[in-house]
Amino acid sequence: MAKVLVVDDEPDMVELITFVFKKSGHQVVIAGDGWEALNKARALLPDIIVLDVMIPEMDGFTVCETLRREPATVNIPILMLTARSGELCRLIGLDSGANDYLTKPFSPRDLETRAQLLLQRH
Repeated sequence: MAKVLVVDDEPDMVELITFVFKKSGHQVVIAGDGWEALNKARALLPDIIVLDVMIPEMDGFTVCETLRREPATVNIPILMLTARSGELCRLIGLDSGANDYLTKPFSPRDLETRAQLLLQRH
């Protein structure tokens, strides 16, 4: 069972992502903005972070870059999950330190498979 930090400010999206991970037996912790995401990542050291780009307080790119600079969180796998689908946004996400980038709308099975692969690698 993995501890998953889901960072998104859309209640319907949080509900769907939570369902996907709980169905697989994982523990889910939720953060609704960038600062909360950083604080929970530092305190809980999750096994994986599912991170939206467009969140309040601090965007997902900045959250990702910050986590990659800190020794305690540098190796936590980060899967960016966002409505921003352009190639430039994907490249910025990967350059900021994300391990994978999935665009909304997405297949729940695709999310589960990608997350499982990241968990296996780390």
